[in-house]
Amino acid sequence: MNTATIPSLFVLTLVLATGLFFFIRASAKDRTEQVELISQQPEAALMAQLQEYFDRRAYRVESLNQENNSVTFTGLVRPSIFLAILLTILASAGIFSLILALSTLFPSLGKVLLLLLLASPIAGIFYWRKAGRTEQVSLKLQPSGDQDVSIWVKAHRDEILELRQAIPFTEASERE
Repeated sequence: MNTATIPSLFVLTLVLATGLFFFIRASAKDRTEQVELISQQPEAALMAQLQEYFDRRAYRVESLNQENNSVTFTGLVRPSIFLAILLTILASAGIFSLILALSTLFPSLGKVLLLLLLASPIAGIFYWRKAGRTEQVSLKLQPSGDQDVSIWVKAHRDEILELRQAIPFTEASERE
């Protein structure tokens, strides 16, 4: 191997390892969003449908404010076994690449550096501990003229997507 390529390969490996580190860290990041959804259903029927939806998804009512016409649901979000395994595999591949680059620079440390592979499960454990958390979904209903009901939803973006698939809504920006 040409000795001029070794430093560039090492730098490239460090850049990839940095990207992998931030990817693993972002796997457990909070992705709460707030959107306004519009429904043509009557308010009472919509509220019953929302209650049934969140009951099916193992959420429970944490607080109910009838003055503001708002409700907060709470539920436990379980981490994904698939993602924990995937992150562990990616971490082991990244560590192995770093070991190859370092063993090229320091051939006498090659076998000792293989012990770094034992650190790869830390990525899966990190995700598992951070991703398993209590999630809140806040809803605020407001009549918005005609027979439409405007709903402000503050929740994890995946929960908002699931809600939009389960109950027919139009987004407020789509109405205008």
